[in-house]
Amino acid sequence: MRTGRPVALLLGASLLAAGCTSTPSAKHADAKSTPNGGATATASPDAAAGPLGASDLQGRWWTWAASSPSGSNPVEDRDGSLCAQGQKDGVWFLAGTFGERAKRTCAVPAKRRVAFPLVNLMSDQAGCSEFMAPAKGTATLDGKPLRAERYDATPVRVTAAEGNPLTDGGGSFRTHACGLWVQMEPLSPGNHTLEIRGSSGRFAVSVDYTLKVPAAGSATDHDAV
Repeated sequence: MRTGRPVALLLGASLLAAGCTSTPSAKHADAKSTPNGGATATASPDAAAGPLGASDLQGRWWTWAASSPSGSNPVEDRDGSLCAQGQKDGVWFLAGTFGERAKRTCAVPAKRRVAFPLVNLMSDQAGCSEFMAPAKGTATLDGKPLRAERYDATPVRVTAAEGNPLTDGGGSFRTHACGLWVQMEPLSPGNHTLEIRGSSGRFAVSVDYTLKVPAAGSATDHDAV
């Protein structure tokens, strides 16, 4: 496999396996994973569909994280101003950092599920096994602990954009992903505090979010941009 230098994200250390179609080499990144939690709003069709499966969730998240070039990528975001970058219909994803502590304010559309990793990795099965052995993390929403799901090596398909800060190139490829993950029900209108902590060995992530959720149908209720 080809590996890149470690970087601390809400992503987790990211190692892309060789032998994939158009496989760019990737950088290590920490990802956050947090459990379902928080008051819920009226369910939307997306919310009613329920949590995503391990492969779909991880493949979609990594594709989202690698869909924006350096300079406008949500993983590089220091204050939350890029949190809507590249978001698609359905689940609203949150990012981590490349190792720095971050404090972000993010507007989240009403009636949208929220998902993020505490720590995660793209690699082969052996890489995932090594990474997950010491992996740990916590997340709290409005002071209440969230339950994280553990996903060991899972086949995923990822599409990366040229110039993104997570891989050394663009293209679509198949690999494996693993990590500690959280999928939250849609949040109730208002402000919520989300604290994410994750680590694997010496790799650690620490991100605090203020999530602002508008009332459904209000002028500030927006979809992805």
